[in-house]
Amino acid sequence: MIKLLILSVALLFTACSTRESYQPKEVVGDWEKYGDSDFSIENIAPNAALVEDKKVFASGSVNKIKVPDGHSLLGFSDGWILSTNIVGDLSLQHADDFALAYSFTLKKTIAAASVNGDTLAVLFANNEMALYSLSEKNLLLKIQGNAPLAVNYKIITPYFRDDLVLFSTLDGKVVIANVKTKKKLRTSIVSSEDNFNNIIYFNFVENKIIAATAHKIMSLSRKEAREKYDIRGVIDDGRNIFLATKQGEIVSITSDLQINAKAKFPFAHFLGMIISNDKLYVLEKAGYMIEFSKDLLEYKVYDVDLDEGYVFIQDKKFYVDDEYISVE
Repeated sequence: MIKLLILSVALLFTACSTRESYQPKEVVGDWEKYGDSDFSIENIAPNAALVEDKKVFASGSVNKIKVPDGHSLLGFSDGWILSTNIVGDLSLQHADDFALAYSFTLKKTIAAASVNGDTLAVLFANNEMALYSLSEKNLLLKIQGNAPLAVNYKIITPYFRDDLVLFSTLDGKVVIANVKTKKKLRTSIVSSEDNFNNIIYFNFVENKIIAATAHKIMSLSRKEAREKYDIRGVIDDGRNIFLATKQGEIVSITSDLQINAKAKFPFAHFLGMIISNDKLYVLEKAGYMIEFSKDLLEYKVYDVDLDEGYVFIQDKKFYVDDEYISVE
């Protein structure tokens, strides 16, 4: 059995004494938009966070439902809290109804899952994809995949759009299937690296599929376009896409992957990005908040009180440990 190696060191950040760190030329002052979150982030999923007592923080509040013992949080989808254990027991608990719950015994390690109506989409750690009916608990579609040796921790959940489900695979592909006909329609390759090649970002921007691995970004509509970047993070505003690279760059590109602008910050290690009120806010590991105009022509650097811990982004806030750093 191939074991899935997850790059957890990128998730839980700690200071590195041998690595040079970002040193801004000018710091405007201290960032003052802080607060206590009244809970502590213990682990994170793509759109939810596990807090103390096995409870889940999602959609701006801590839910009273607890993740079962021995389970890891997969995320929050269509009102459901999804969790799993290493042997493939999948639990779905509805956030608004304690009595509404489903369980699946899938007997394989699960990497990601999401729900739309009565359809459950699952991406397994061996890169196999499947659709299930919640009410009938039966298999609707199975798609084989090539098992990866190692992946980045930023695994993307299956994405539903109309009659389609789009799987962001662990080996750098986007697989599109039709839920109604229960057939695979198309596979598009984003990148073909041997390791750490899973999709780390997926969205529709200007009606184009935008998907990225740590190595490349793809735009897919009638034509396919790809550009190579060493990507640490991606965010979009519905029109333009912003990349944070491992070389300390913030790059703005169009949905056709044409460069709008870029800014370079030597040795910067970016932890996350938020767009708000025509500004781009970037949290940097050494303890800085960089506030950009969206054209990247102007920016200000602030000192930020940054604890070590998981960084979870929601509600225009960076949540770290038991505090949040707001941009509004």
